[in-house]
Amino acid sequence: MNILVIGPSWVGDMVMAQSLFKELVRLYPRANIDVLAPDASGLLLERMPEVRDHIKMPLGHGAIELKVRWNIGHSLKSKNYDWAIILPNTIKSALIPFFAGIPRRTGWRGEMRYLLLDDLRVLDETRYGLMVERFVALAHDPYVDLPDSLPKPRLLYHDGERESVINSLGLDVNEKPVLALCPGAEFGEAKRWPGKKYAEIAAQKIEEGWQVWMLGSPKDRLVSDEIYNELNADQQSNCFNLCGKTSLTEVIDVMSLADAVVSNDSGLMHIAASLNRPLVVIYGSTSPKFTPPLSDEVAIVSLELECSPCFKRSCPLGHSHCLVHLPSSLVLDALAQLPQPANIL
Repeated sequence: MNILVIGPSWVGDMVMAQSLFKELVRLYPRANIDVLAPDASGLLLERMPEVRDHIKMPLGHGAIELKVRWNIGHSLKSKNYDWAIILPNTIKSALIPFFAGIPRRTGWRGEMRYLLLDDLRVLDETRYGLMVERFVALAHDPYVDLPDSLPKPRLLYHDGERESVINSLGLDVNEKPVLALCPGAEFGEAKRWPGKKYAEIAAQKIEEGWQVWMLGSPKDRLVSDEIYNELNADQQSNCFNLCGKTSLTEVIDVMSLADAVVSNDSGLMHIAASLNRPLVVIYGSTSPKFTPPLSDEVAIVSLELECSPCFKRSCPLGHSHCLVHLPSSLVLDALAQLPQPANIL
């Protein structure tokens, strides 16, 4: 069986989509799985052994471009796909499998796309409350009860590439244990704990004998610079601002060396969880009841205010109390409950 998955554009969603790929391999061991996705998330597919091929999607968010989608669909006809699984709920995401003439096209009802999907599912949120459950359910017939334990994402890291990127960044993993900070969140400011709070975590852990690596995209450089500038000179010598200095796959290799991670609810949080790093996640406008980190060693920190989760990019009340009032002491306490590196005990 040849299966085409229309993948999500968000990094975190693509990490969770690996659970679907794993389930497809379990159910159909001889299946070939290809994923159509933009590079923004699709580069992760290089570290998912379940996927045969990443087909690059040239269009970004919001672009319909019917002719481009028709051309892509027409070009995929020669691959003889038997089944398409469409993860985004938009009408435009269902166009390419339709244009490709794939006989079975599965997805949730979402936008008005009744004519584009012949296997249209109506979501029962009480049955499939988590996003990862909604992804995995599409591998099964409708209304099936999922296994009690879903396959967890587990991205691969490469020893050789990891050593190369560590050397190129001038990092030393043998000197001190590593705390990785992920202070960004692509979705919006309502998911970002303030930089000064992260600086308090960095300062305390450095005083305890750790080194700090800050990871993120070039867009996160502003907050990572803020964190760095809050530290004194001695602390700065043990803090490495790597935001914008690594590719998405290099982040996987670097993150795999962290002894602990503190992150907002973000794509990097899901990457850390997929690597099973000891992890503390700070939730503000979103909820672990929908997109939790799929990890064995994880602590969730949230004030659980009445106004949250609102799932907004910016605080609709204008105060962001769910984040600005969350003290660093809660995060430090959560870190202390996670497994500790041997050279710190």
